[in-house]
Amino acid sequence: MGFLLTKMMAVFGDREHKVIIVGLDNAGKTTVLYQFLTKEAVLTSPTIGSNVEEITVRKTNFLVWDIGGQESLRASWYSYYCNTEIVILVVDSTDRERLTLTKDELHQMLAHEDLQKAAVLVLANKQDVKGSMTVAEISEYLTLDSITTHSWHVQACCALTGEGLPASLDWMQSKVLAN
Repeated sequence: MGFLLTKMMAVFGDREHKVIIVGLDNAGKTTVLYQFLTKEAVLTSPTIGSNVEEITVRKTNFLVWDIGGQESLRASWYSYYCNTEIVILVVDSTDRERLTLTKDELHQMLAHEDLQKAAVLVLANKQDVKGSMTVAEISEYLTLDSITTHSWHVQACCALTGEGLPASLDWMQSKVLAN
C-alpha cells in the first residue's frame, strides 16, 4: 500500500524534487534557470551564492538551485548536495580551454556520497555560437562513458533562445517519475 501511495504522489506532483545547476562561471547556469521558469531570456549578472526557483513540469515540482561557478564558490558546492536527485552541469560549448577543469569538477562531485543516487544532465550550452563543440565532443572530453554509477544524458541547448531546454525538462521528469 505504501509503494502505491508513493507512486501516486509522484504522479500527482505532491513532492518536490531537488535539482542543482552547477558549472564554471559564465557557462549560462542562471540563464538556463530563468529560461526554465519564464521561457524567455533574462538579463543576469554573476551569481554570488545561489538562486533558487520552483519549476513545475506537468504536475512534477522541481526545486532548482543555481549555484555560483566562480572558483572561490566551487569549494562550497558540496553544501547543496544533500537530497539532490538531479545534477545539471551547464557547459559552455565554446570554452575548450576549461573543459578539463569542468571534467575534474564533475567527477569529483559524482564521487561525493550525497550524490550517489543523483542523475546527471549535461547541458551543452551556447550551441548557437559558431565553432562550438558538439555533444559528442563534450561527452568525450568529460569522459561520460566512464560514468557507470549514475544515469546521465547530454543535451545540446542555447539558454538564450531556450532551444533544447524543453527536452531537458522532459528528461528530468522521466527520471524522477521512474524512481
